[in-house]
Amino acid sequence: MKVIVTIPAYNEEATIGTVIRDVRKVMDLQKLDYKIIVVDDGSTDNTKNIGQKAGALVFSHPANYGLAEAFRTEIQKCLELGADVIVHTDADGQYRAADIPKLLAKIKQGYDLVLGSRFLGHIEAMSFVKRLGNKAFSRVISNITRVKITDAQTGFRAFTRMVAEKVVVTSYHTYTQEQVIRAVREKFTVAEVPVYFAKRHGKSRLISNPFEYAANAWINLLRIYRDYEPLKFFGLVGSFFLIVGFLIGLRLVFLYLTSGVVGKIPSVILCMLLLTMGLQIILFGFLADMRNR
Repeated sequence: MKVIVTIPAYNEEATIGTVIRDVRKVMDLQKLDYKIIVVDDGSTDNTKNIGQKAGALVFSHPANYGLAEAFRTEIQKCLELGADVIVHTDADGQYRAADIPKLLAKIKQGYDLVLGSRFLGHIEAMSFVKRLGNKAFSRVISNITRVKITDAQTGFRAFTRMVAEKVVVTSYHTYTQEQVIRAVREKFTVAEVPVYFAKRHGKSRLISNPFEYAANAWINLLRIYRDYEPLKFFGLVGSFFLIVGFLIGLRLVFLYLTSGVVGKIPSVILCMLLLTMGLQIILFGFLADMRNR
């Protein structure tokens, strides 16, 4: 079994060397054919050189394209290098290399995608906003896939070559969740193992402030429902317009029955417009749902 450990990195010169050395120590004990690759996502510091000196293959983006694009590059390079199993971890050292054997053990048991769950393991530090966002994502993914997922956001995971080839990640925002959803829909087996999540030393490259994280999290949740549960998404939006239009129409009827006052034309037009929009949005949801199946 050829295992490739992949690490996306953006300006992680302070930790990348240690992360690679820790991975090498663990993988040497596993006595497996393995490689470590780093996708340098346009770093402006010494990440690339340190990664190479630590023994990893480094592939560099000319600019900072984001985690989703780095993830796609990782998969492309791993397939080119003949990987049977891909292990994805982070460059900041928050996930422990010592937990990699847990992921690989599940792969050996026959699972196709194995997630390292922080919520099943131990979390040294995580802000309330991020914890809430992660749990909300996991609940949404569990509802969509009908598979119990406790940590859909985890960046620590292992998956087989078949998953890498068949599960094509297209999103630029929610690649971690998209891989889980598409893997389940392709009838791949998914499992979780408890992992340790250490406190980050230094500023996060992903979250500049909790309010931005919260806003992006809710936007991404809406994107997930729009893309993978269109009937629910458009059904709720359409129902809102229908209800508002119905209430306006009910008020017009009430006024006519109680006082004989005929509703003003703008109110009638607004009522009909809202009812029509609501029906059209719900019908669009049905059509999108049919195409999504």
